[in-house]
Amino acid sequence: MKNMGKLFLLSLLFFSFTTLNAKEINDKVALNGIKTAKSVFLIDFTNAAKTAFYLRVIEGTHKGFVNQGVEPKMVLVFIGETVKYLSTKQDEAFEMENEEHLESIQESIKNFSKLGVRMEVCAVATKVFNVDNNTIPKEIDIVADGFISLIGWQTQDHKLVPIF
Repeated sequence: MKNMGKLFLLSLLFFSFTTLNAKEINDKVALNGIKTAKSVFLIDFTNAAKTAFYLRVIEGTHKGFVNQGVEPKMVLVFIGETVKYLSTKQDEAFEMENEEHLESIQESIKNFSKLGVRMEVCAVATKVFNVDNNTIPKEIDIVADGFISLIGWQTQDHKLVPIF
């Protein structure tokens, strides 16, 4: 019984010590006084795996804002080779090799749409990379020029987050 008491006391001290020393991880200093965060993500990747990974990271960023009481107003602008990975029509060999990543990308697109995140794809890029605009998911708007769009969003006070 004496050992049980010591064990209880020891575990209580350990729990209290770790709780007191645990530093809360958040962004409250950077978000001090901010109610809304306007961002525009420039997304330019050369492979499907990296595209899928960072779309999940951006989903986490959206959730992080919400969890910390800040309304995220996000825009994703896809340029360059990345537009190939958004298409619902892929070369069969490429699709088989990247099936998991391509499915993840399509899932992220649907999630962003549900969250109210605006997504845009550059028509210059779809032309350069021979992507049929009809194969771009309906949740994504096709814009004439991704660079013009980026400048427009930044002029409207969205903060640029370049990811490449």
